[in-house]
Amino acid sequence: MDRLALLESFVIALDEGSLNRAAQRRGISQPAMSLQIKQLEGLLKQELLIRTSSGVKPTRPGELVYAQAQGLLAGYDRMCAELSALEDRVSGTFRVSTSTFFGRIVLGPVLLDINQAYPDLDIVMKLEDRLVDVIRENIDLAIRSGTLGETEGAARKIAEMDNILFATPEYLDECGRPETPEDLKRLKFIQHHEDQTGGYFPLTREGIEFQAPVRVGFTADDPDLIIRAVSNQTGYARAPRLFLQEGLEDGRFEEILPAYRVPPKPIFAVYPSRHSFDRRHEVIIQGLQDKLAAMQTAFLARQQPPSAITA
Repeated sequence: MDRLALLESFVIALDEGSLNRAAQRRGISQPAMSLQIKQLEGLLKQELLIRTSSGVKPTRPGELVYAQAQGLLAGYDRMCAELSALEDRVSGTFRVSTSTFFGRIVLGPVLLDINQAYPDLDIVMKLEDRLVDVIRENIDLAIRSGTLGETEGAARKIAEMDNILFATPEYLDECGRPETPEDLKRLKFIQHHEDQTGGYFPLTREGIEFQAPVRVGFTADDPDLIIRAVSNQTGYARAPRLFLQEGLEDGRFEEILPAYRVPPKPIFAVYPSRHSFDRRHEVIIQGLQDKLAAMQTAFLARQQPPSAITA
């Protein structure tokens, strides 16, 4: 098996956090996936994964290989796109799918800008709060955040968004503000139906991981509904900080356990196959990455104290 394919299997295993789910994505058995990881470890003469009851995690060499492998795979995609660009224009009908919430706030404005920059490109944007099958439903590119799910076609992580735990100040006044992860069991957690916790989720502080107990009080499949439930003091939730910026600044929401880091929310690009990846995919993915970076920069700028005025 070629080295690029072994690296891709390794990246998928870490993206999924499970050899079983990674095997499903690759369309192979779990023993075959384990064998590919062992072949890569033998090739590099390093142990790359730690297998636990909850899944797989990278060793320190594994973290290095993961970072480098992402760059190599992205470089391969860019090379293929540039080869296609020698003959192909950014034109034609291009179907993009994403969730309603993410599409309205982030991806929609990106696609509108791209549509103006490339007038020969006919973008068809579909907002659906489900995991579409890019092959059977003839989707050129799906942008997914959080859980990747069972995926036909090719997929790679293209970005991350910082997550936080949040509630209303009134709810925390009533239930008490948690000081440790263990204190979260006093509060009701409002979860997305694709974001099942299994009773716990990890929080990290100063490099130490804590398993925070979760008491689910409400489950929904709509991020807007989850935010409304938090606003109605039903409980607390987990969401990307960028989406909550205005509510945090005006006092409607309050961050819970700010000294602890919540695992970030990954964003994946899914497309029918590596061979289908062309310049149009590259333009949209790069536009999305630039948009998220700009949102993060704007958020950080608003957190800086105003400069002192001197005479």
